[in-house]
Amino acid sequence: MTQIAAALARVSNPDKLFIDGEWIAVEGKARLQPVNPATEQALQDVAAAGPVELEKAVAAARRAFDHGPWPRLSPADRSAAMRRLAAALRERGATADACWLGQVGVPRWMANGASAGAAGLLDMYAAMAETYPFERVAPAHGATCSTAVVVREAAGVVAAIAPWNGPLASLLVKLAPALAAGCTVILKPSPETPLEAFLLAEAVQEADLPAGVINLLPADREVSDLLVRHPGVDKVAFTGSTAVGLHIAQICAGRMARYTMELGGKSAAIVLDDYDPAALGPALAPLITLLCGQVCINFSRILVPRARHDACVESLVAAMKAVVVGNPEADTTMMGPLAMARHHRKVLSYVEQGIAEGARLATGGGRPPALDRGYFIEPTVFDHATNDMAIAREEIFGPVAAVIPYDSEEEAIAIANASEFGLSGGVFTQDTERAYAMARRIRTGTFTQNGREFDLTNPFGGFKKSGVGREGGVEGLEAFCETKTVFLPAVPRGLQP
Repeated sequence: MTQIAAALARVSNPDKLFIDGEWIAVEGKARLQPVNPATEQALQDVAAAGPVELEKAVAAARRAFDHGPWPRLSPADRSAAMRRLAAALRERGATADACWLGQVGVPRWMANGASAGAAGLLDMYAAMAETYPFERVAPAHGATCSTAVVVREAAGVVAAIAPWNGPLASLLVKLAPALAAGCTVILKPSPETPLEAFLLAEAVQEADLPAGVINLLPADREVSDLLVRHPGVDKVAFTGSTAVGLHIAQICAGRMARYTMELGGKSAAIVLDDYDPAALGPALAPLITLLCGQVCINFSRILVPRARHDACVESLVAAMKAVVVGNPEADTTMMGPLAMARHHRKVLSYVEQGIAEGARLATGGGRPPALDRGYFIEPTVFDHATNDMAIAREEIFGPVAAVIPYDSEEEAIAIANASEFGLSGGVFTQDTERAYAMARRIRTGTFTQNGREFDLTNPFGGFKKSGVGREGGVEGLEAFCETKTVFLPAVPRGLQP
C-alpha cells in the first residue's frame, strides 16, 4: 500500500460533516472528489455541504460565540484547549502529510513533517494569548472619567477560507489566532483539497473543544459564496486568487463585515551588480520551482543588470534543468506536478503567450518527455522579457520565470514596483546597506536579502492587490479582534497594579 493509500484509509467520517461538536449526516448527495495530479486518478471523495449544512454551521458558530463559554474563557484556558488541539493534530501529522502529497503533488521531502510543523501555529498563538494585553489601562481626559480601558475583544464568527495549494497550513494560520482571540470558526477548505480539514475536525473532537467553536464546511463555490454573504458571519479570512478576493471584499463591504485577504503575487528578485551570476541559478531555482511554482511568494520576475544578462540566464537555465521532476512519492523528486488539469492548461497557455509576445524561451515550457501522465511541466525560463508582457505582469502560479534586464538601480526599482501586486520580493547583493535601502523603496509586504524568507512568527501579507491585513505574528492575532474603549472614573480592581 502506498503512503497516499494508507493515509486515505485513515480519513474517518468522509460521509459526514463536523458541526456543533458532532459528525452529522448530510442531506444532499453532492460530493467533493480530489484527484492525484501525478496519476490523474481519483482519491477519497467526501461529503459536500449544501445550504442546509451552511445554515447549521453558522447557527452553531453563532450560538457558541453569543452564548457559549469560548469567548468568555480566560486566555489561559483557551490556550490550554489550543495546545490539546495541537497535540491531537500532530498525532495525525503523517496522514495529513500524505493527503497533501496525494491531493497537490508536493514532493515527499516537502510534505514529510509539514503538518506537524503547521500545528505549531496553535502552540504559538496559545503562548501569545497568555501574554497579550487584551485589556490596557490608559488615561482619559473627559469631563467625568479619568480612566480608559482599551479592550481587544473577539471579532465574532469567522469564516476561514483556505486555498488548494497549502490546505492545512492556510487553515491553521487563520484558525489559531482566531481561537486565541476568542472567535468561533467555520472551516471552509478548497473543494479540490478537503481531506486535511476532515483530519483537523477529528482532532477538534478529540481535544474536546466546546461545541460549535470549530465547524467543518467543505463546499463548492456556490455554497462558499453564500457563506461570505451570510449575516451571521462577522469576519472572513481568505487566502486565494486576487480575482476571488476582490469579489469577497465587495460582498463584505456591502454589509460592513470584517475581512483579511492574502492574495496573489508577482514577486521580483532584483540582482545587483556585485552578486556572482554563477551563484544565482542555484539560489533562485528552488525559489521558482517550490511546489511547482504554486506559491504566492515565489519569484517569477528576475531583474538582472543588462551587462550580466547572459551570464545570469546561463546560470539560471542550468539550475532549472537540474531540477528533478517526477513522482512526488520518490525520494529523488525535487518538483512534482501542477495540482489540476485546468491549471496545467492555464500555465501552458502562458508559455504560448510569452512566446507570442516576443520573449525567448530559454528552457522548459512543455511536458517532461518521460512523463506522459499527470499534470507535469518542465521548469521554465524566459529571457529578453519586458515588464509589459503577460508573463511578467500576471500571476502564472507555475514554475515559470521571466528574466528582465535593467540599466540602473533606479530602473530596477521602477520595474519591480510597476505591478498591481506587492506580496514578496528580494534583492541579491553582498551589501546589506544596499539591500535595506532597496527594501525600503519596494512596495511589497515582505522583502529578503539573498533568498526568500517565510516566517509566520512575523507578519505576512501584501500591498496593493496582494491583500489586506496581515497573517502571522502579533498582527495576525489583532486581525481577529475588535477594539473597545471603556471610560470609567477609576481603574477596576482587577486591572489595578
